[in-house]
Amino acid sequence: MDLNSTLFLFFFFPVSALLYFAAPGTRLKNGFLLLAGLAFYALGRWQGMLVLLASALISWAAGAVLRRTGRNKPVLAAALLLDLALLVCFKYLTLLTETAGALFSLSVPALGLAAPVGISFFTLKAMSYVIDVYRGGEAGGFFSVLLYLSFFPQVTSGPIGRFGRFAGELKDRSVTAEGAALGLRRFIVGLAKKLLIAGAVAPIADKAFSLGQDAGMALAWLGAAAYPVQLYFDFSGYSDMAIGLGRMFGFSSPENFDYPYAALSLRDFWRRWHISLSSWLRDYLYIPLGGGRRGQGRKCVNLLIVFAVSGLWHGASWTFLLWGLWHGAFRSLEVCAGDRLDALQKSAPGRALCRVCTLLAVCLGFVLFRAASPENALGMFRAMFVPAAPVPAAVTALERIAPAVWLALCAGIAGSLPVVPWLRAKADGMSEAARGRLTALSLAGAAALFVLCMLAAAGGDFRPFIYNQF
Repeated sequence: MDLNSTLFLFFFFPVSALLYFAAPGTRLKNGFLLLAGLAFYALGRWQGMLVLLASALISWAAGAVLRRTGRNKPVLAAALLLDLALLVCFKYLTLLTETAGALFSLSVPALGLAAPVGISFFTLKAMSYVIDVYRGGEAGGFFSVLLYLSFFPQVTSGPIGRFGRFAGELKDRSVTAEGAALGLRRFIVGLAKKLLIAGAVAPIADKAFSLGQDAGMALAWLGAAAYPVQLYFDFSGYSDMAIGLGRMFGFSSPENFDYPYAALSLRDFWRRWHISLSSWLRDYLYIPLGGGRRGQGRKCVNLLIVFAVSGLWHGASWTFLLWGLWHGAFRSLEVCAGDRLDALQKSAPGRALCRVCTLLAVCLGFVLFRAASPENALGMFRAMFVPAAPVPAAVTALERIAPAVWLALCAGIAGSLPVVPWLRAKADGMSEAARGRLTALSLAGAAALFVLCMLAAAGGDFRPFIYNQF
């Protein structure tokens, strides 16, 4: 089930909220959330339930043993290998068998295993739970671990929270009318990002990438610019909805985005983009590999490994691996630049140049991310950089872009800039009464946004969240 689906918006969410707030006591509320999470997951793709339950069982059992035996490396290794085995079996086995068949000229039958929705997200959460218990963190009971993995706002696309924080809120959290209202406001803002901007600009990117090298320079560049807007507002929209839902139920979720397209460097970009994944890779892969403690050369190798893993984490495709290596290569170049890059960023013209170069590298990288195949990506690059006459379909596509789509694209570009933090800083200087009126106005604006979202949903095709496939 998707958070933007009619079933969720008009049935699952209101019924769940009413039953949750009616349930007396934290234990009953937690029990209801567990049932709601499992129901939410089953309504999306019930075949993945066994994998989710198996992941929870492995993590809980390993945590229970580690709590009794301390730093038991064989138990830790066994749990991590089992979690990774589930992930590889359902997400990467087809790619591995196809690659082996191509390399050794073998005829390998298609396995046809459908990846459980959100398997990449709940696998990382399961692994972080076991590692944290091994390091001395809190261990929970089976139902607490299962609720942590199946918490329905986060189960399909994150953010990737940590168990220690979640466990504390399972025991003690406050649910207030103000918190619920602010959570609902954030949920609606996320829904608007998805439906009003990401959904509106998606056809531009779809058409450009479907034509590839036949798109012509204008449509190719427009598609390459539209897709980062689509992806950012799609995924940050989901994150806003998940964070808002969590807040309504009294849970705090980690922030996932901080205006990444305003980044000064690739390093800065990854501090702002998919923050919960970046933090996970830093804490559980990059630092254990040695980080930057063993010299510049080893640091570059570690960065390449981490970004290669990040790319493959997104999907079983060579384009995702190439996208990860693209970012790893640029991060390595930044490491080699060192003090010269820092010096460049100290002047206003230097910062502007860094922002432009970073954004260009990110957008070109997203061509690899979006392309259906390496050949499709190469065709897009050829259309972007080699002048050629576009096919009639490309010319027609450009001519038929509606004014509303141009407006959504411009709104997306403007919304990618840190305007909201600037406005919040201005609001901090207001009186308490003025801030109260501003909050009331924002809630009324959220209600108007919700109406616009319903109109957009009624008049357009349903599009699932992009990151649900991961």
